[in-house]
Amino acid sequence: MDNERVDQVKVLAPTGMLGAGFPEATVARGLALGADVISVDAGSTDSGPYYLGASRPKTTRAAVARDLRVLLKAAASAGIPLIVGSCGTSGTNAGVDWVAEIVADIQAEEKLSLRVARIYSEQDAGTLAERLDEGRVHPLPPLGALRRETLESCTHIVGVMGHEPIVAALEAGAQVVLAGRATDTAIAAAYPLMKGMPAGPSWHAAKIIECGGQCTSDPRAGGVLATVDAGGFTIEPLDPAVSCTPILVAAHMLYETVNPYEMREPDGTLDVRDAAYTALDERRVRVEGSRFHVADQHTIKLEGARVTGYETMSFSAIRDPHILEHIDEWAELMHTVLRQRVEQTIGLSDDKYAVDLRLYGHNAILGDLDPASGPPREVGVMLLVSAPDQATATAVAKIANPLMLHLPTPDMDYLPSLAFPASPAETERGPAYEFVLHHVVDTVTPTEMFRTEIEEPPHHG
Repeated sequence: MDNERVDQVKVLAPTGMLGAGFPEATVARGLALGADVISVDAGSTDSGPYYLGASRPKTTRAAVARDLRVLLKAAASAGIPLIVGSCGTSGTNAGVDWVAEIVADIQAEEKLSLRVARIYSEQDAGTLAERLDEGRVHPLPPLGALRRETLESCTHIVGVMGHEPIVAALEAGAQVVLAGRATDTAIAAAYPLMKGMPAGPSWHAAKIIECGGQCTSDPRAGGVLATVDAGGFTIEPLDPAVSCTPILVAAHMLYETVNPYEMREPDGTLDVRDAAYTALDERRVRVEGSRFHVADQHTIKLEGARVTGYETMSFSAIRDPHILEHIDEWAELMHTVLRQRVEQTIGLSDDKYAVDLRLYGHNAILGDLDPASGPPREVGVMLLVSAPDQATATAVAKIANPLMLHLPTPDMDYLPSLAFPASPAETERGPAYEFVLHHVVDTVTPTEMFRTEIEEPPHHG
């Protein structure tokens, strides 16, 4: 990749999540406006630990392939790089390979010849344990010191890379970079930083465009183009009918940050206290004054997930007006009777499993924080049983089956008939996971924890 310094860099961010979709015309417009690079995030921890723990993608292959086909063809036609971060949702090695296989299929079908780099971010627990013994692993609040057993309990661990491995892949000649777990901002900041743009505007622009069109008046209309230069950056929506305003742009610093004025990256901290947001016209916003403070120690954050048990879920619906008038008492009775029957039937004490009973339509989300003022018209009852193994979780859910169907309130002299939406009533959800790592590793070099493989571009006869 040509590393010649330039006066400005235009970064096209088509969407906040690969596979979420975007209008193809907005990408074409980004190219017409002179985009120098396309960057798109493909992952997140927003949907919980399952996707890392199981190393499974949240998005469907068809949706990812649709978006990638548009972006690969655009990158090839314009001769600009495409950077994809946090492949496969969690950025595991399998996630990178999954996206790479989709890219390979598209290149064959469209007769493209782009050189692809895979950057792997998955970490070995044994190697991390050595770093722990060396005093190079540190907790982030609210966690305490890391134990070796916690590392060993994880099914998958990834390191969250900054821009440096991506830049190294581009400098080695990659035209498509498929990165494992990366900070959302590193994906968009890498190319401007490689081209010599100042760190303050590069990181700030990357933060604003990480979610595509979320900083615009219509987030559903497509992405944005950020132009980064020596003095700041400019944001422009890719849909001509959509606008950016100073408020919309500035507000994105509130999104997923502990401090609205600062954001930590592996090599330092973005500082936007002195940033000024100015409307250039009805659609574009100029930002100046962003700064970046380089850290004394480069660090890589760890994310890890482990199995906590197994879950079985059952769902019933209540329309009986008498039960609904006494729904809290009914739920309390449900807990009591289920606990008794589980012990009578399979001899299991209630410390060997857990039951979560949610009354949807009656305080299921906020609970006592927002109590209902009157009886609901109908309630959906979700029973989620957690146990050390799947068979136990399902056994408890099956014992609950007749209660979910016919349990009366204490004052009823008949058995009500409630409603299961499906047969069988129990659904085995498999293993449940939890995040257990919120720690950083002191690194000697920014790329030492990541492995990069670059494939020669395919040739089509």
